[in-house]
Amino acid sequence: MGLAIGTVELNSVASGIAAGDAMLKAAEVRLIMAQPVCPGKYVLIAAGDTSSVETAVRAGEKAGRDKVVDTTLISSIAQEVIPAIMRTTAPEQKEAVGVIETFSLASAILAADYAVKSAAVELIEIRLGRGLGGKSFVILTGSVSDVTTAAETARRQLGGDGMILNVEVIPSLHEEMYQALL
Repeated sequence: MGLAIGTVELNSVASGIAAGDAMLKAAEVRLIMAQPVCPGKYVLIAAGDTSSVETAVRAGEKAGRDKVVDTTLISSIAQEVIPAIMRTTAPEQKEAVGVIETFSLASAILAADYAVKSAAVELIEIRLGRGLGGKSFVILTGSVSDVTTAAETARRQLGGDGMILNVEVIPSLHEEMYQALL
């Protein structure tokens, strides 16, 4: 069984800190991220076994009360997702670059997970809401066909919820533009 990841997104920094404390006290999970994001939101990301992450997310929801904007639980997260959230990846540029832009932080994580599970792509980054007005985005690279498949899978999976803002697949991205992404 793989690693599970859970997110709690709140519209209050104070409630976010309280929710993070409750999550860590409720279950044995590893805190991946706890930080304010735009516009005045706070995001918590925890990892561990599915049962522990589920318990932590429920505790975060309870502590966050009416300040909770969104939660997500992915019971078997693709191993590439956490390094991309932490910005510790720098894959070599492939044939194409894809950008999946979302309206929420949780939906960006889901989009990245769907993308890497559907095609042979590498994640460059998952940018979660900082300086983005609450939006988030995923950047990935691979062959044109794989990037297209990955981006369209994410769009199809999340499109019904209205959380996808835009998807772009850019063949042969200029080298300077690629370096700017890293």
